[in-house]
Amino acid sequence: MPDRNTNMYGATGGVAVTASDSTDLGSTRALWVGGAGNLAVRFVDTATTITLVGVAAGTLLPLQVNKVMAPTTATSIVALY
Repeated sequence: MPDRNTNMYGATGGVAVTASDSTDLGSTRALWVGGAGNLAVRFVDTATTITLVGVAAGTLLPLQVNKVMAPTTATSIVALY
């Protein structure tokens, strides 16, 4: 599969995300958080999982992650590629 992050001009697609410890999202360009809450993510290069606490509704986060983990309480998340 080609690297979806080679476009330097922004996202070219997106998909709704359901938080899951097992769903692999590939490599995102960013995440859109539509509903406020905590966001637990696993980064692509390090496989490190962190929780971003108190993410506001309507936040665009330029993160390359491959998973949005189950402890996430934020809602209406969209992975952008």
